[in-house]
Amino acid sequence: MLTLLLLVIFAALVFEFINGFHDTANSIATVVATKVLSPGKAVMLAASMNLVGAFFGTAVAKTISSGLIDADVVQVTSQVILCALMGGITWNLITWWLGLPSSSSHALIGGLCGAALSASNLNWHALIWTQTSAEGWTHNKGILWKVVLPMVSSPLAGFLLGVLILAFLYAIIAGLKKVPGPIGRLSRPRWVNAFFGKAQLASAAYMGFAHGSNDAQKTMGIIALALFGAQAAGTLDTLPPWLAFLHPSSSDNAHIDSWIIATCALVMAAGTAAGGWRIIKTLGHKMVKLQPIDGFAAETASATILVTAAHFGMPVSTTHSISTAIMGVGFGKNPRALKITVIERIIWAWILTIPAAASVAYLLYKLVERLGWA
Repeated sequence: MLTLLLLVIFAALVFEFINGFHDTANSIATVVATKVLSPGKAVMLAASMNLVGAFFGTAVAKTISSGLIDADVVQVTSQVILCALMGGITWNLITWWLGLPSSSSHALIGGLCGAALSASNLNWHALIWTQTSAEGWTHNKGILWKVVLPMVSSPLAGFLLGVLILAFLYAIIAGLKKVPGPIGRLSRPRWVNAFFGKAQLASAAYMGFAHGSNDAQKTMGIIALALFGAQAAGTLDTLPPWLAFLHPSSSDNAHIDSWIIATCALVMAAGTAAGGWRIIKTLGHKMVKLQPIDGFAAETASATILVTAAHFGMPVSTTHSISTAIMGVGFGKNPRALKITVIERIIWAWILTIPAAASVAYLLYKLVERLGWA
């Protein structure tokens, strides 16, 4: 069983690495498309800021480790988690190969839900939909509040915030045009592009930080969930001394140990450094032609959504927020500039992600059961 636990941790880190290169495009597509940074420099900026962001907060990790699956209904074994991870990894690789910016977050959540439902023989109470207090009022926890609501609201918020930020910037430029002298000349396209070319370095760093603060935490929660499950099953009772760090340092299943945070942060940064150029092409070039001011608006909008969601423990999709922010910026410039066929492909990838990853995880667990490994 210890070998299986180590395999789960390894698979979780593989998922984190894939998440890094799969979602690299989300962090840097706009800054590459506007030619503010070369792809190599943009990747290194994203990787370093991913690393920094991963150390800020664990609210999302706690949601994954204790807020989605009801351990009183289904035993969260290493087999369940491994199948969940494989469901997420499989869908991530498929969409990466096709160049579709799908959500790693929703792939992982779908995998968890599919594996838990399979292990419980389709007992839907195995999933925590909402949580109520002893007094009977509903907490903002569970799949409904932490997954379903953000899944709908974050793309809308990304779109609207992208439109609003771009409109605000255009209003400032329009105001500068009315000012005579040197200040008025700052509204000329050459000066606007030069200024936002520099400003986009800050917005790209902000985006990388936000990506790390939200996405890196999801795998932290998976590893913590695996360790608490192993502890409950007695797998950690006879650990060799060199693996003593695997013992959770707290009995609280929402606690995330420091070594988990550091490991996931480093692995995601390494994955980000590996890059994901197929998706960069879709986000940065195919949806709408971007200028530095557009990239600044899209990155600022998306990063703000991610940081806010991370604060409230919502595992929001980086892909959804940046994609819709770019759509919002494109709409703000010229609604006709958006390439609807590309957007339709992206939306279909969003719709299919959770059920596709859940289906893979569900079938994998049934196979594990049939082989007698569960």
